[in-house]
Amino acid sequence: MTTLSSGGEAAIEEPAAQRCGVVAIVGRPNVGKSTLLNALVGQKVSITSDKAQTTRHRITGIRTRGEAQFVFVDTPGFQTRHSAPLNRTLNRTVQGVLSDVDVVLFVVEAGRFGLDDAKVLSLVASRNADTPQAKPVFLIANKLDAVLRRAELAPWLKNMQQRHPFTEFVPLSARRDADVQRLLGIVQPYLPQQAWLYGEDELTDRSERFLASEIIREKLFRLTGDELPYTSTVVIDKFEEEGDTLRRIAASIVVEREAHKGMVIGAGGERLKRIGSEARQELEKLMGARVFLELWVKVRSGWADDEAHLKSYGYE
Repeated sequence: MTTLSSGGEAAIEEPAAQRCGVVAIVGRPNVGKSTLLNALVGQKVSITSDKAQTTRHRITGIRTRGEAQFVFVDTPGFQTRHSAPLNRTLNRTVQGVLSDVDVVLFVVEAGRFGLDDAKVLSLVASRNADTPQAKPVFLIANKLDAVLRRAELAPWLKNMQQRHPFTEFVPLSARRDADVQRLLGIVQPYLPQQAWLYGEDELTDRSERFLASEIIREKLFRLTGDELPYTSTVVIDKFEEEGDTLRRIAASIVVEREAHKGMVIGAGGERLKRIGSEARQELEKLMGARVFLELWVKVRSGWADDEAHLKSYGYE
């Protein structure tokens, strides 16, 4: 852009420098990390449910705002109580993310801090200590709308600052857009000045095939509730694109026991039909195309305890 200087000569205004950084979202299970990621991106890229360990993979969500590009990474809730192969795999994902980010959002429930939160914070602190330059760590006090007495947050916050020298403290509700926009504004100055990593319109680095498996798994967990153990997964057997208007998808819901298969199918197959129907409707909105979806239920005993099975199902 060209303007006139005070002496009348033409002066060239330098464009604002681009900022871009990778921002990790970490915390124990069920503190609202995936809900926060979706709100920050402005579109659903990570599935949510009340079941612990719904998020099992590193999910990247991208938000470009003005001259800044935020590359958010949602992580599985760090598992502190069980050491099965699946849980160890999920924890390795969290640890790997922390080694390669610019900013960390440590998410807790506002006014609460338990042993599991403390273990995750300890991991963040130890990873930070291993780096040449400490990364900014923000304390994100989520679910603020559930706090009945806001005055009680002051002593809680003082206690939290004694636990770790947080760069910023941000109380919010991930469901309030004003809170989400405020968080973006707070994080932006901490992003490095560098070129963007993704195109301006990109929202995630995950494929439609991956997102299909995740959305099916979300509907599975939401419609089975506590009946079905979380050691169930979804594998895409076929994903075919016919132009921009049609997707043909076949997927297998993998469970560990024959009894679990019955839980998923339901009386007269009604539950499986509902899982398929709700997944199809959401996939059509996401992909902007018609979706033909076939679902099968398969029993694979002990898959969550088998490293080979974990890798074949996409767990790194």
